[in-house]
Amino acid sequence: MQNNQLLHFVKTNATLIALVILTSALAIADPTFSTARNLSNVARQVTIVGIVGVGMTMVILIAGIDLSVGSVVGVAAVVVTLLMQYGLAAWIAVPVTLVVVGGLIGLWNGFWIAHYRIPPFIITLGMLTIARGIALTLSGGSSVPVADPSFASLGGAYVPPLPTLVILALSAVLYVVTLVRGLGASTTSGARGHVDRQVAGALVTALGFALAVYVFGGGDGLPVPVAIFVAIAGAAIFVLNHTRFGRRLYALGGNEEAARLSGINIYQTKMIVYVTVSLLAALSGILLASRLNGASPNLGTMFELDAIAAVVIGGTSLAGGSGTIGGTIIGALIIGVLNNGMSLLGVSSFYQLIIKGLIISLAVWFDVLQKRK
Repeated sequence: MQNNQLLHFVKTNATLIALVILTSALAIADPTFSTARNLSNVARQVTIVGIVGVGMTMVILIAGIDLSVGSVVGVAAVVVTLLMQYGLAAWIAVPVTLVVVGGLIGLWNGFWIAHYRIPPFIITLGMLTIARGIALTLSGGSSVPVADPSFASLGGAYVPPLPTLVILALSAVLYVVTLVRGLGASTTSGARGHVDRQVAGALVTALGFALAVYVFGGGDGLPVPVAIFVAIAGAAIFVLNHTRFGRRLYALGGNEEAARLSGINIYQTKMIVYVTVSLLAALSGILLASRLNGASPNLGTMFELDAIAAVVIGGTSLAGGSGTIGGTIIGALIIGVLNNGMSLLGVSSFYQLIIKGLIISLAVWFDVLQKRK
């Protein structure tokens, strides 16, 4: 009986266990990996893909896909820097870019997919090319420097150490309260699998808090992009788990016809999802341009691969109806840790692409095996 429970626990938390094993192996292979400065750098790298991954999770939950997010990152970076060159202040250029780039592209994708039921693969593949072409056209094929010095603080500033510790402590307390409530309900109902997940969640909270204090508690503090990512991920977790809209996404991905017959507005739901993922991709482009202090029209190339990889590795089913934001965060961390670790070990970027592709294939294979049981 205990062996069965252990096996179930391992299967339920396989991605998290893989992350722990991977980070431990890299820390042993190269001591530089486990330094606070390098781990802070990993967190920054994960932020960009992680924000896109949050939106991609919602898209894949409804059995969709968005291949245009990488190009949206590029065009948003170019547009926000050009707007500042034309005289707009950063605090105006950022929301304008979010609306014009993220909002309009999301509406375009969502309209064709929701209204005419064109496969999302085709529409977003077309937008991938269109958006990249727009970025190249607007920039003239060259990099665009940042004209407003204050813009750099968005992607390069830090929350001071003391406020960072307060934020981390409050986040941990709120999450533990949620876990305790869920654990009590699960114990009462006898939902053993859910209890296992709650116990794992408590362990992750403790380890994550200790690691976050080690990485961000001293030195410069919490990077602003990481704080933005945490806020977005927390909001998305709340929406999916505690709102009617979140339940609609799972229902729509599970069976679209049944969802329609139950009264769910399919058109509206798909429009919101595709606008959301485009807005988050545009935000990632803005943060990336701020961090690099400039924009290249080629920014975001292959980001769609990393975002989809993070979502699939995190356990979200490509068939829709099953997945979590927490899993996507772990998937994004695995991608970020792999990228950083392989770079430290001197692994060629060519081999890195091969390894990422193999990991995605294995994750999909594991998902198929789970469905056959």
